Amino acid sequence: MASMSDPQGADGRPGGFRLGQLINDTRYRSYTFQIVALLALIVAFSWLVANLFANLSAQGQNISWDFLLSPAGYDINQQPIPYDSQDTHLRATVIGAMNTIIVAFLACLTATVFGVIAGVARLSKNWIISKLMAVYVEMFRNIPVLIWILIIFTVTANIFPQPRDFRGEEATASMIGGLAAVTNRGVYVPAPYFTNGIGAQEIEAGTEITIANGASGLNWLVVLGVLVGSLIAARALTRWADHRQEATGVRPATLWPRLAIWIVPIAVTLWVLGLHWDVPELRGFNFQGGLLARNSLIALWFALSVYTGAFIAENVRAGILAISKGQTEAAAALGLRPRRIMNLVVLPQALRVIIPPLISQYLNITKNTSLAIAVGYMDLTGTLGGITLNQTGRALECVLLLMLFYLTFSLAISAIMNVYNNSVRLKER
Repeated sequence: MASMSDPQGADGRPGGFRLGQLINDTRYRSYTFQIVALLALIVAFSWLVANLFANLSAQGQNISWDFLLSPAGYDINQQPIPYDSQDTHLRATVIGAMNTIIVAFLACLTATVFGVIAGVARLSKNWIISKLMAVYVEMFRNIPVLIWILIIFTVTANIFPQPRDFRGEEATASMIGGLAAVTNRGVYVPAPYFTNGIGAQEIEAGTEITIANGASGLNWLVVLGVLVGSLIAARALTRWADHRQEATGVRPATLWPRLAIWIVPIAVTLWVLGLHWDVPELRGFNFQGGLLARNSLIALWFALSVYTGAFIAENVRAGILAISKGQTEAAAALGLRPRRIMNLVVLPQALRVIIPPLISQYLNITKNTSLAIAVGYMDLTGTLGGITLNQTGRALECVLLLMLFYLTFSLAISAIMNVYNNSVRLKER
């Protein structure tokens, strides 16, 4: 159908397309400007890349990734998988990336717990609790996280007992439940391993247990698959209960079936795979066996948690205050107690306000893990962006890999949280 701006021929019918319409016709003008801007951006970026390669060529350098396959020649203190100094820079990079993911994942979990508790407690009618939470929020969020990392690392290194304090009849320190030991070198906890699983290896006494020599990674994939299956079954049970409630007005009891869905499959799977635990023991001058979370990891993890938790607390408080008081009053009129009003009425609605800024806080945690080198925790910035870069001189390649990792990891976090945000958003009927 012709529009008012279509040119007309001599017979009054719409004429053909003319180049002048790209500027004068409102239907095409915005597309014209966008295409011109895109082309200009591509030309500018191409010029920068060409300039970069020309400068590298003038200095006798080129972009190469061969350095990743050469021996690293340095040690990494926190090793989620086996590694020694003769392994390649690529393996050192992988371990650094795993260390970054581990501390980011742990910090996101605990920061959320701290933030939710502090945000709810700050709205408490108890004057002492609300003021204590206000002090926590203002104190932690207004001091740089690097300072908190250094403070907590210093405290853990000087206050926690040394391994020798656990020795002898007059020991001044003892293991927690005979299973875990908290020392100034780190926290030792039991390490799980499988004896009947896929690719299980026989482990000699005194060998350090890792994911790799404790069992094949396939066993952990099996465990993960069982947990995912339980999650799907639990959600199906919830949907069935919702439908029954809508149809009959009575919600069936699902507590015990839900517990069975979560506990029975994983318990049977672990029994079949032959789950055992390697408990740390004091041998010689230090603890041997088990898993070690070094004090650098503990300091970084706890500092990121309490620092970011202060920001999340404000997000939670803002989300709760955004809910109309009429919702609380209506729930109270139905006889619900304050705790159930918060859990069943206020927080579910406040999530729609809390989650978008929460995504930004998770991204901040991920990027702040790059401060780990301050306490000697070898994350990706410490391995690839630190020692590997200095040894090989491949600054451009290392920085490109660093940017690619952080971009990919951050986009993955955003995608997951956006999916969750869409699942809790208000659905119009």
